Amino acid sequence: MLARRNNDLMSTMFNELLDWNRWNNLCSTEDHTAAPKMNVSESDKDYQLELCIPGMKKEDLHLSIDPDNNLVIEMQQKEEKKENDEKRHFLRREFSTMQFKQMLTLPENVKKESIGAKVDNGILTVTLPKFTVEEQKQLAQTITIE
Repeated sequence: MLARRNNDLMSTMFNELLDWNRWNNLCSTEDHTAAPKMNVSESDKDYQLELCIPGMKKEDLHLSIDPDNNLVIEMQQKEEKKENDEKRHFLRREFSTMQFKQMLTLPENVKKESIGAKVDNGILTVTLPKFTVEEQKQLAQTITIE
């Protein structure tokens, strides 16, 4: 048997409740990594990614293609530090930075030079156009033998 089964339900529940590392991570005020929800769709002419990024601005986003043919989507939203004025001071401050990095392997039939992206109403839409059948035939090369 590869795994031992624990039949003591109460012991298991208390161990999960007393997992202090998990509670500390959930309750910490440090930077958090957020993973936005993503929709991926395909049509005859392109692939489309939609990421839900409420509150993010265009300036918070960075898209690139790495040397391994991965689409890299990076987001970082920094909290703007506001100086306390003399009449108002914070009793509690919970806003923090949010960051996210996702790497997606691109299919071979994507025109990398034509990838487009836009942000509208909290949705980042990335369009990955496909090569047409004619364009794929043009990309094929014949090698002459000497």
